[in-house]
Amino acid sequence: MRRALLTILIMTLLVAACAAPNSNPISSTAGSLLVSAGTTEKSYSMEDLMALGTVQATFRDVTYVGVPLALLLQDAGFDPTAVQAVKAVAADGFSANYDPELVNKPDTLVAYARAEGPLADDEGPFLMVLPDQDGKLNVRQVTQIQIIP
Repeated sequence: MRRALLTILIMTLLVAACAAPNSNPISSTAGSLLVSAGTTEKSYSMEDLMALGTVQATFRDVTYVGVPLALLLQDAGFDPTAVQAVKAVAADGFSANYDPELVNKPDTLVAYARAEGPLADDEGPFLMVLPDQDGKLNVRQVTQIQIIP
């Protein structure tokens, strides 16, 4: 009886150790984001975006965490005040265009997480968040941001 209890205890500890929760609730296995204009392009991982700084914006009662679009464009080597437009392209080909006013708003984000954890599966790995705009401008599963100079 003792041997059986000891075996069960050891098995339980092994399973618990193998299933230890990730200390970072934001998954780092997400895809990449390509920022481009013509032949100039730069690729970003979630960690790259996180290194640029973290801000929050709320859309439809959900608070998202990400990097301001203007800051991302600047880091990629583009002047966000000089662009004609920006196009966000989703994994399924859906896209939305943003005029310079929207591009340069401080709460226009490329989100990589929700405030309480990772993006929903149908939102990520990256999501455009434009708090005061229609839902169709909040493109999900963004894979590319194209700059129109």
